[in-house]
Amino acid sequence: QVQLVESGGGLVQAGGSLRLSCAASRRTFGGYSVAWFRRPPGEEREFVAAQRWGGGSTNYRNSVKGRFTISRDGAQNTVFLQMNSLRPEDTAVYYCAAGYIDPFDVLTSAQKYPYWGQGTQVTVSS
Repeated sequence: QVQLVESGGGLVQAGGSLRLSCAASRRTFGGYSVAWFRRPPGEEREFVAAQRWGGGSTNYRNSVKGRFTISRDGAQNTVFLQMNSLRPEDTAVYYCAAGYIDPFDVLTSAQKYPYWGQGTQVTVSS
């Protein structure tokens, strides 16, 4: 099974930035879709961002549009989440996910991703 490992989380002040990384044991994410989800304290997991590895439209949670950017590096076999203008409400455990999603299916459903990382904590102080 594909192993995913997140890193880059930490404590940051509101307005600051962090870049999360998700490294895969698989040689490449080719043919897969990749996504980021998060679980705020005491709340349910929620969608953050997703993109098909080969390109195409990128999907973002409304509250992070214009602030977060999902990207990938084929040579490193890694997906990134650049987070700017962070807010306390962004505090959560962030998870990367990967899997094959049908071309006409949505990318925002956690149930469709078979591979998950263990999560990395992001804490934004006010």
